Amino acid sequence: MESTTPKASFSNANRHMQEEEELRLTSVGVDIGSSTSHLVFSRLQLTLEGSRYRVTKREILNESEILLTPYVDDTRIDVEALEAFINQQYKNAKIRREEVDTGALILTGVAVRRRNARAIGELFAQEAGKFVAVSAGDGLEATMAAHGSGAVAHSAKIGGVVLSIDIGGGTSKFAVCNNGKVQEVSAMDIGARLLAFDKDGAVARIEEAGRKHAGWAGFNVELGQKVSQENLRKMASGMTDKLFGMLKPESFTEDVKGLLRLPPLAYKGEIDCVMFSGGVSEFIYNRAKTSFGDLGPLIADEVHRRIGDLGLLVMEPAARIRATVIGASQYTVQVSGNTIFITPEDSVPVRNIAVVAPEFDLSGDDLDDAGITTAVHNALRRLDLLSGRQPVAIAFHWDGSATFFRLQSFSKGVTAGLKEILAKGHPLVLVNDGDIGGIVGLHFQEELKIENPIISIDGISLNDFDYIDIGALIPSSGSVPVVIKSLIFPASPQQ
Repeated sequence: MESTTPKASFSNANRHMQEEEELRLTSVGVDIGSSTSHLVFSRLQLTLEGSRYRVTKREILNESEILLTPYVDDTRIDVEALEAFINQQYKNAKIRREEVDTGALILTGVAVRRRNARAIGELFAQEAGKFVAVSAGDGLEATMAAHGSGAVAHSAKIGGVVLSIDIGGGTSKFAVCNNGKVQEVSAMDIGARLLAFDKDGAVARIEEAGRKHAGWAGFNVELGQKVSQENLRKMASGMTDKLFGMLKPESFTEDVKGLLRLPPLAYKGEIDCVMFSGGVSEFIYNRAKTSFGDLGPLIADEVHRRIGDLGLLVMEPAARIRATVIGASQYTVQVSGNTIFITPEDSVPVRNIAVVAPEFDLSGDDLDDAGITTAVHNALRRLDLLSGRQPVAIAFHWDGSATFFRLQSFSKGVTAGLKEILAKGHPLVLVNDGDIGGIVGLHFQEELKIENPIISIDGISLNDFDYIDIGALIPSSGSVPVVIKSLIFPASPQQ
């Protein structure tokens, strides 16, 4: 009898595994941000469960040094210095680039700017097929930090609410984690490296938001200036007041509103505990041995001072400054041609499509299309995909019967939620874990008259932080090969 186990293969051409219950991958996570850059090498064990491989074991092989991201000028990253650092970290880890099966390149802050992103991408050109490359804005950074620190996993463990606060060099990100899911996110211009100092204590770097915070503390700041400890403490104190102002939106001043990079948190319920991550958390949890020449230690002191008044339980995270991806897993499945729907046929192949898994309630007899639209919007906001700059794949689990009226409500809700994306001509990509890919795709085409290419496949269970490649139709069987790449964090609920 022929096995129906999905076939799994490595992108590394010299290694192929087929019909294996377990896969082992060498993976690397590369995080390049405005303030710091680092790598982590890991070994992942994937075990076949149902229709997908799940990460059942993570082993960190090597964590790189933390590099203060080098600059040529205010906005351009020094790519040559970055390349030398990356090559040295591979040597330190005793891992050759060709031995890496898969990985993730995460760009944040200044690294996302087009010129920087292109130059950094070229450093990893040889890994292009193996790596997931992600340009993260504030929403995605907040979501990733919540997963990377372990706040999401802890909220699942306690069945409650964990507030993740990631205080980095330029921004602070917030995520309300409720029962294993990121419920909402926010971000503001508060960070340790809004002012940075040289070894003599003179100001070597000033961000625009740093000038604002200094002004509120009663002083002006210029390059080369030595600022008194008293003034720096005032500045750190004001920044921390505004940071915790996020928990009391009713007290928001116009000043604080001007610092917001995303809408403020709307959550008003109980918070079971708070977890800090990012560079400043190294000082909050007394783990940093040296200062990075910035405001980190002063902000940490101010956080310590206020925690008692807030009445919040502080938990130590699984990862602090390294609360980001440790790499990616990757495997291939063959999707049967019986129930998939792809029109026109040349709309595949597609590559590196980000997956969003909205919190749909599809259990009732009557589906709420407005609720479905809201769920799509919330999922897109969490992952910084609202702008419509790139296509996305909507992952869902269908509950109940596929009657005309239920399909109509679902299709209307999804179409409204993806309005910006569809308006830019991107394909409508739908992935479900059942066997209704064909009927769902047909409904979008025939009843909603969607003119965009439609790719609707089934038999695959996907989550946020998955990325998929969908190959060209295989004429003999009508099936398509699908490569699934998943970002992997140091601590997360069962992948």
